[in-house]
Amino acid sequence: MPIVRPYVRSDGTPVRGHSRWAPGARREMTIFAVFGLAVFGIGHASTAKGTDSAPRRPSVTYPIHFDHHTGSFSRDAVPRPTVSYPIKFDAPGPRKSAPQPTVSYPIDLSTLGAER
Repeated sequence: MPIVRPYVRSDGTPVRGHSRWAPGARREMTIFAVFGLAVFGIGHASTAKGTDSAPRRPSVTYPIHFDHHTGSFSRDAVPRPTVSYPIKFDAPGPRKSAPQPTVSYPIDLSTLGAER
């Protein structure tokens, strides 16, 4: 928001100092303020519902003990296959060997008959 200092116009009219909103800024600030108030109101309304009742107490006592547990696992707990048909996976084919180089390094140009 730019601030305009007091000045005198070319026709001699004095102008008081003031602030001026940028074009469209007042509308955007109004939309932002309405949105903020709506969020605040919804958040405040949702927390106000739980303030009238007594605070919740946990219904679970820790540590948890299982009375029916005998210390050994039953045979019923063993997982069973869920399909009755064999699942075939593609077997990898034989690996191809890497090609052998036909050139040995360093190359000796004198054996090729070329002169430098």
